[in-house]
Amino acid sequence: QEQLVQSGGGLVQAGGSLRLSCSAAQRNLFDYAVAWFRQAPGKERDFVAATTWRGGSTVYADSVKGRFTISRENAKNTVYLQMNSLKPEDTAVYYCAAGMPGHYNDYDEGVDRYDYWGQGTQVTVSS
Repeated sequence: QEQLVQSGGGLVQAGGSLRLSCSAAQRNLFDYAVAWFRQAPGKERDFVAATTWRGGSTVYADSVKGRFTISRENAKNTVYLQMNSLKPEDTAVYYCAAGMPGHYNDYDEGVDRYDYWGQGTQVTVSS
């Protein structure tokens, strides 16, 4: 089963920016809804943002709206999460996930309907 490949992340001061990338070797991400989740220590994996099948729509959690942007670069089969104005509470391991192939305008804020996951990448925001 394919695992998505993530890159980016790291340590940044509050107010700074980071960009995460998520790519696939075997699947065409254009045909999937792709979402970003994050998980802080001792907490559940929370929805951050999603782009639906073929980039039809984008959706954001209220906590990141206006600061984070999810986008696709189809030529590179890659989905990005641009994170600006980072806050210490954004500190977590971030995961990308793909699912719901061919489902028009569909996404899920829960984890169950995503078939493929990235390995996770740490984002740490210092105050």
